[in-house]
Amino acid sequence: MVDLNTQAPDVQLVDTDMKPVKISDFRGKVTVLAFYPGAFTSVCTKEMCTFRDNMSKFNSLNAAVVGISVDPPFSNSAFKKSNNLNFPILSDYNREAVKLYGVAAENFAGLKGYTAAKRSVFILDKQGIIRYKWVSDDPRVEPNYEEIANQVAKLQ
Repeated sequence: MVDLNTQAPDVQLVDTDMKPVKISDFRGKVTVLAFYPGAFTSVCTKEMCTFRDNMSKFNSLNAAVVGISVDPPFSNSAFKKSNNLNFPILSDYNREAVKLYGVAAENFAGLKGYTAAKRSVFILDKQGIIRYKWVSDDPRVEPNYEEIANQVAKLQ
């Protein structure tokens, strides 16, 4: 598991166009990494749409928001399009990021052998240092969006 005030693991994932994207590609901006368990589920949809609806606030702070799930890029693409998400959605299909960040949810929803992402948020400063971390063991619990926005503003 990663700790506060340490360098964020620089994992290469794929976006909804199947292009490789590294976490370090966002350096120079405060970056919100929002891990979510599964596309098209009710709480994940609400969470990603809340980030979408607040993008003007993040844009005004020159901050990036990135959604990350273990779903394949094809599902993430449909999820992004159907919800008009206006930020990158990345696929951690090989579960490298969820393991490195310590947010792997093993046997998710009682499915033996299925690993999803725990709902979690990491805020990285402009140099890629983890300055905020929130991890939930309950996939029904959403993050505190106001707290996230306030933490991003502090890092500007």
